[in-house]
Amino acid sequence: MMDVVDHQTRSRMMAGIRGKDTKPELTLRRALHARGFRFRLHAPTLEGRPDLAFAQHRAAVFVHGCFWHRHEGCRYASTPSTRPEFWRTKFAANQARDAAVRTKLLAAGWRVATVWECALRKAGQAERSTEVLAAWLLSEAPELDLGAEAPERSS
Repeated sequence: MMDVVDHQTRSRMMAGIRGKDTKPELTLRRALHARGFRFRLHAPTLEGRPDLAFAQHRAAVFVHGCFWHRHEGCRYASTPSTRPEFWRTKFAANQARDAAVRTKLLAAGWRVATVWECALRKAGQAERSTEVLAAWLLSEAPELDLGAEAPERSS
């Protein structure tokens, strides 16, 4: 199947996809900062340069896009119909890298949380997700995977 736009247009479109300071990341950063949490952005000394690093809590937080990192069961993790083999390879490499980074951080004594884009799309979801993440930061749990189906806060 042929691409519907020319090579230059596609290149410009792909170059516009941000890796840092995305809308979901900014939403989460603002909410955590308002709750009094302080963090480092894209800490270069940590494996995988997590989006947020909380040294006081030994916690690394990644804000993943559902499409690029293949959030399992999410409606936003669609596969393009053009060049499907290219996309399968690309997505598999992203997932393998994510797993390797997670393993290395856990082995180094860091706790790791993944907050998916779908958990931050709507204001209510973002608020609930921030509450769950804040509780996790104050806990001793080693891992957290937070999607749109975030668990209800326990009393």
